[in-house]
Amino acid sequence: MSHGQVWRAHRQYAATAARWTADHYRREAERRRALRAERKPLVRDARRALATARAIDPEGVTSLRHRAERELRNAKRRVPDPMWLFVSKSVVVAAVAGYVGLPHVPTHIWMWAAVAVAAAVTALFVWVAVRERDTSGLQPTAEELALLKRLQPQHWKEHAEQRGLAGTLTGRPRLTEAGIVCAVRLDGTWTPAKLRSAEDYIRALLGARTSLRMQIKAGKQGGWAELILRTRSAADGDDLTWTPERRSLGVDTVTGEQVTVPLGERLLIAGRSGAGKSVASRPLLFDASEGATNALVIIDLKRVEGRLWDHRARVASTPHEVIDVVDELETEMLERLSILPKGQDTWTPTPDRPRITVVVDEGAEVMTAADSVPYETETSDGKTRTVKRSALPGLESIARMGRAACIDLWWMTQKPTIGDGIPKQIAPQIGVSICLSVRTPAEARVVLGEDAQAKGWNADELPVPGVALIRDGRRKPDPVKVRYMDKSVVIALPDRQPWSHTVASAVEVAGAPTLTVIKNTATETAPATDGAAARVLKAIETADEPVRQKDLVTLTGLSKGTVSKAVKALTTGGTIARRPDGCLTTTRGDESAAA
Repeated sequence: MSHGQVWRAHRQYAATAARWTADHYRREAERRRALRAERKPLVRDARRALATARAIDPEGVTSLRHRAERELRNAKRRVPDPMWLFVSKSVVVAAVAGYVGLPHVPTHIWMWAAVAVAAAVTALFVWVAVRERDTSGLQPTAEELALLKRLQPQHWKEHAEQRGLAGTLTGRPRLTEAGIVCAVRLDGTWTPAKLRSAEDYIRALLGARTSLRMQIKAGKQGGWAELILRTRSAADGDDLTWTPERRSLGVDTVTGEQVTVPLGERLLIAGRSGAGKSVASRPLLFDASEGATNALVIIDLKRVEGRLWDHRARVASTPHEVIDVVDELETEMLERLSILPKGQDTWTPTPDRPRITVVVDEGAEVMTAADSVPYETETSDGKTRTVKRSALPGLESIARMGRAACIDLWWMTQKPTIGDGIPKQIAPQIGVSICLSVRTPAEARVVLGEDAQAKGWNADELPVPGVALIRDGRRKPDPVKVRYMDKSVVIALPDRQPWSHTVASAVEVAGAPTLTVIKNTATETAPATDGAAARVLKAIETADEPVRQKDLVTLTGLSKGTVSKAVKALTTGGTIARRPDGCLTTTRGDESAAA
């Protein structure tokens, strides 16, 4: 290699080193400038606090003044020097140290000192390079680069006042897997709720697109808020197709974790039309119908989703079928509660009596169509008459008492308003809320709670379809991207025997007496075959006079259908009798009841 080539190579290396050094110098200068812009207001606040403390305690006899002085010192210490001043101080210190100490250093120390300095300089450059490198591997898009630039404290401070945001100052923005996160410092006139109401001003200052989801919530300490721009999702790139190996409900778009909802909870699944309620519920319906100790009952008057599951679930698709299955469920619930061992809080599911999940698809339709259904009944004189029956009392009873009997109610609706889409007696019993996109903040508050918006549960801002918020008392308001379970996958699932209530020949109730009917000299035993019959018989026995059948509904708290079945069973067995006026009484006279 010639002398000219060596010189050119050295020049190239020197130019590269100079550019690298200048680039890192510029980055460090920008970092220090941003920190100074962020922390200097804290110094001003500390000085005002110290001035107030000195006015209150001029002699310095209390801790108020000393605390203010300490806070001012700490605030000053956290403000870094400008880069030019830092370099100047370093050069002066190095020059003084060299002028004073170098003449006294032995010659053999010079060599090791030069090696140590070279090693220290190399380590410093490596540390700076590692520190400045994006260890997450995230590369900002063009949109994110523009947003990150406008979120810098210098840009925010220059434009905040003209956008109506005077008194706020951003910190250093961070790019995460869930988007851009930035802390915002608030003065005494601002709160996180007020900043949330100024979202349009923030969007204008940043030049953000209208469809970009923005979340503003309280910061980790007082006087701060947290601004999150959902430019990306932690679920991006994941295969969200449901398979038996991927049985979760969905993926958290912030943390990337698999989200599951365990059985045994009373659910409310809400979302406007087209938000994806049916698709979001399919993984849950699979879990509720899988296994020997799980059974699924679907009430679907639209006859669309229920038809997909009729090979492994009990499906009611007409108002009469709804009332019949609700009567069966209520009877099953009362039987389980009547034989529940003393000291045991909940029923233990078995293959014979499994955990039953009752899914009401489109609750508003059920409330309307199954509220007053005509039924023909036979009177004591053999005539038939038409009565109106409703499924709502039974569903409300299941919502209130079904959890102890392992009969859980899931309510789905696209009109999440109390009284229209959700019965008033069922709404307070809901334990877990799954909310997809809704139209108004009022609907979001009904599903997720009155404090939903204040805590960041903004379901009215969710994209459509397939993104939900799940509030169970443990999760943060992080959107969940639900898995997609195709209709063909549901149809191809293995068949299961649908659940149906069968009256046992005899159910032994711990501690309950056996009812014996005495006819002349012949004695026959008629045990109470279920809890409903026992409650009806007890109500008739404790009454001072014969009871009408419609009054038994009030006395026992059972539905009309359940009372009708219990009365029929008791009259057939001879335990009670119907008088000519239609009233019911226990067998008296020659036929008396003894316990």
